[in-house]
Amino acid sequence: MKRRILDGDFLDRLDAAALVLKTAMTGYFGGSRKARSYGNTVEFADFREYTAGDDIRRIDWNVFARTEKYFIKLFTDERQMHNHIMIDCSASMACGNPEKAEAALKIAAAFGYLSVDAMDRVSFELLKGDKAENIGFTVGNKDSFYRAAQKLESTDFDGETDLEKSIINMESPGYDDGLTIIISDFLTDSNWKKAIDFLMYQRREILMIQVLSPDELYPDLDGRVQMLDSEAVDIADGRNMRMMMTKKMVKAYQKALDEFEEELISFCASRNVTFFTVSSDEPIEKVIFGKGYETEIIK
Repeated sequence: MKRRILDGDFLDRLDAAALVLKTAMTGYFGGSRKARSYGNTVEFADFREYTAGDDIRRIDWNVFARTEKYFIKLFTDERQMHNHIMIDCSASMACGNPEKAEAALKIAAAFGYLSVDAMDRVSFELLKGDKAENIGFTVGNKDSFYRAAQKLESTDFDGETDLEKSIINMESPGYDDGLTIIISDFLTDSNWKKAIDFLMYQRREILMIQVLSPDELYPDLDGRVQMLDSEAVDIADGRNMRMMMTKKMVKAYQKALDEFEEELISFCASRNVTFFTVSSDEPIEKVIFGKGYETEIIK
């Protein structure tokens, strides 16, 4: 199934978002990334005493005039990040109205675009079964971004995804060189927490985005209904159920969902991982800026 995620209006909104982020210098894409080492940029960082073998052109003669000691200037080292954007391609993501899959692809495209605009590299990873399938190339400029977006539009969402195995089994998850974004509904029995700890071990910065549909967030069910599991093999699959829905059952569901959200938030806070939940009907600007984004853009 082909989903249309790029059009003129969407790109205009991404350009506006990129401009706001650059102006405000906030978020993940607000400016150049500083490495932990020193390098050759023009931004001063510190002094240290001269030792044999240092470049004499870096000696600060003003400091020498005051101290009669040789000190060289140290400058920050800016480097290009390599961000990994992972999309859960399980069948459950193809549910909802609007569809969670389309929202996930638009979110992935948005963060990919902002990464490229900040001169970072991007890898799009499709999480299917117990594997992470790279789309085939690393995105490093606007032209390759448009090619990647076209490939994302043809992504299939079916079957089950083991978030733990698909992420841990990645050939090149990266090490201390950027941001990993995981886009999923996280409605899974998979041990996704183990995958997060694996990425922490890889010294990745992590952003988890949970996408749920309005029906999942605010169910409005009453009477006898047929509950179909999106990952069921057929109608006779034992995971499907016919049941009588009552207000009490809907309330119990809402409580279970709230507890699940609290578990996600608590775990991510314990790992210093950024996490938030979005509805599949929310505009992309709200996903990027959060609540009150209209005010941020006006400023």
